[in-house]
Amino acid sequence: MNTHTHRFFGWATGILLLLSACSKDFLERKPQAALDESQLTNKKGVNILLVGAYGAIDGQDFVNGDMVNLSGGSGYVVSPDNWVYGSVCGGDAHKGSSPDDASTILTVATFGTNASNGFFNDKWRVNYEGIRRCNFVLHLLTKVTDMTDAEKTEVAAEARFLRGHFYSDLKKMFDKVPWMDETNTDFSNLNVDQYKLPNKESIWPKIEADFQYAMQNLNERQSEVGRANKWAAAAYLAKTYLYQGKYSDAMPIFENVINNGVTTKGTKFDLVKHFHDNYDGATENNEESVFSIQYSANDGSGGTGNANQGEMLNYPYGGPFSCCGFYQPSQDLVNSYRTDANGLPYLDDYNQHPVKNDMGIASADDFTPDQGNLDPRLDWTVGRRGIPYLDWGLHPGRDWIRTQTSAGPYSPKKNVYMQATQDQFYDPNGWAPGNAINYVMIRFSDVLLMAAECQAQAGDLSKAEAYVNRVRARAMDPSGWVHAYIDDAHPLEGTTDDPAANYVIGTYTAGTFAGNGKDWALKAIHFERKLELAMEGHRFFDLVRWGEAETTLNAYFTYESTITSDIAGGRFTAKKNEYFPIPQRQIDLSIKDGKSTLDQNHGY
Repeated sequence: MNTHTHRFFGWATGILLLLSACSKDFLERKPQAALDESQLTNKKGVNILLVGAYGAIDGQDFVNGDMVNLSGGSGYVVSPDNWVYGSVCGGDAHKGSSPDDASTILTVATFGTNASNGFFNDKWRVNYEGIRRCNFVLHLLTKVTDMTDAEKTEVAAEARFLRGHFYSDLKKMFDKVPWMDETNTDFSNLNVDQYKLPNKESIWPKIEADFQYAMQNLNERQSEVGRANKWAAAAYLAKTYLYQGKYSDAMPIFENVINNGVTTKGTKFDLVKHFHDNYDGATENNEESVFSIQYSANDGSGGTGNANQGEMLNYPYGGPFSCCGFYQPSQDLVNSYRTDANGLPYLDDYNQHPVKNDMGIASADDFTPDQGNLDPRLDWTVGRRGIPYLDWGLHPGRDWIRTQTSAGPYSPKKNVYMQATQDQFYDPNGWAPGNAINYVMIRFSDVLLMAAECQAQAGDLSKAEAYVNRVRARAMDPSGWVHAYIDDAHPLEGTTDDPAANYVIGTYTAGTFAGNGKDWALKAIHFERKLELAMEGHRFFDLVRWGEAETTLNAYFTYESTITSDIAGGRFTAKKNEYFPIPQRQIDLSIKDGKSTLDQNHGY
């Protein structure tokens, strides 16, 4: 089920806006259409609305024939990969571009923002729009008479999976969020006071219940690849436990996913042979994809709303790309890929083994890339001077960087389409590039590393080591490395067998984790997540749940500020910045009987 499929049913947006009756609280948009609820209380209507709930994941939809962002703001602000909140705030990357371009991101990234920042309100509204759509599906199901019980259960399971997804995103962003479901929503009542709900109790138990129901009732296989199956729900449930530190609850579910899980097409979960296959439109929806957002290009919509609009800014500046120079990987991240003689990372002092960069060097001047040992995943994650940038040619350095002194010398890579297949996967119908590369919400290597955490916490360091080594072993295959071009001037002619850099990567010798103890093993697992999942929106949330955000991010600000100017003065404050502020707009809208029903997070 491609995202663009959702758009054919965009008229359902207007129905939802009218019948859910919470535009004043969570979306602040006037109803766009009207249709009696009875016209939807049937199998066709419910399934159309379920597709609309899937469509809300990327924050985009059609309303009256036009593509709109469900928040009312910009697509990049609500991007489902959380590149601003998860990766820029986590030290994976700089905002990029020039300091004055979308400068609000810098206040978020340096933790100098407040509750009035519209980014947070947009993120809040998009997730609650998704929740509202799920709730309306569940509400209608109770009245449908032309569906079997099994069909109703499957739809309910999908709706609850999606609701769990939206709420888990809110929970890790804001912590204190109100719970709204089909039981406390009167879809026929336009009184907005019913939506002024408190946020004093943790919603984790209710998120667990949604994913448990989905895991128990979803089918293994689905007719459309974009739909969730029982194994996607299982992975989400285990991740929900992990975020709460419930390792003994999470571990058996992760083990079941690893040993028995299959994709919606029935393919057993596994690591794909080549790391980059996870970021190429031609090889997506593979055996590593547990749950993905489906994107499409040139689909007849007339715009790029279905083509990963959330990352439309995140391409090298200049050159063959039309926009925009954002999301530049940090030097701290690049240094993390330095390896020792055994091909292992420097867990504690990686910044004392820096990777050579071209800061201050014009593209017309000579530059020789770093010759030291490097993890090969670096050059599928980061675009750097003198190294093949996919099949677009050697990265020229400063000519592709908008403001090098502000945000450094590097370019993003995982979200960029290939030149050879751009006719199929690049969408030029907007003011910034779109592409049809899916965003994988959870992939199998992520599952392996989360399982490794649980095993280490439980004391089975041997099994934890095996899972980490399984991820590293994939990266050791030379056929999956970046290779030198046959002809640098004509990159589409292909590559040689020669690695593009000095790639040296190894696995941990058997017994290393056990010999160094639990704390060291967890450090190695955490670092492996940094390497494997870099630039995918996970880092900040990982640091917070590990209790490492204050130490790691303040060290990052200190080091990275010696290289770039954009994050100077950044500081993470413990017991405050673990969560973003509850949007002030929502607090103001929640006033009931003269008092706000929403509590603000500590420190804001």
